[in-house]
Amino acid sequence: MIKEEIKSKQIDLLVEEFWRLGYLTISRKLGTYLPEPQKVGKYSVDVIARYNKNPAIGLTLDDEDVNRTDLMEMINFLATRKTRYTNKRVMLFLGVVPDHYQKIRILLSSLEDDVRKNIKLFNLNERQVSHRHLSKMQTRLFVS
Repeated sequence: MIKEEIKSKQIDLLVEEFWRLGYLTISRKLGTYLPEPQKVGKYSVDVIARYNKNPAIGLTLDDEDVNRTDLMEMINFLATRKTRYTNKRVMLFLGVVPDHYQKIRILLSSLEDDVRKNIKLFNLNERQVSHRHLSKMQTRLFVS
């Protein structure tokens, strides 16, 4: 149960990154109102989003995921996806826990340039919580 709550919080932080960049969330894991995303190939993803007509895949990597033997194969597969009819590249957003951020960054540097350009890496930590949900009264220091 606790592991599911941590994963849900990580997905929330990744969704915040999508929103910050203007993406509309289409489906997400462990959400209340949106449907679960379908598997991409044989891999399970956490978020599917869209910016105008440009799709994106979101994936959170925790301790268990970082130690997978097929991690680089999975990242390479997801980063090289294209849309079915328009053949546009699908952006891959990777949210990584702070403990493994540097390790993943080094692993991604070993990928080909065209694959690496299609990946955005994010450090998932609590300081990224958006101020979007705070009211104006909560953000003011002095009320006149």
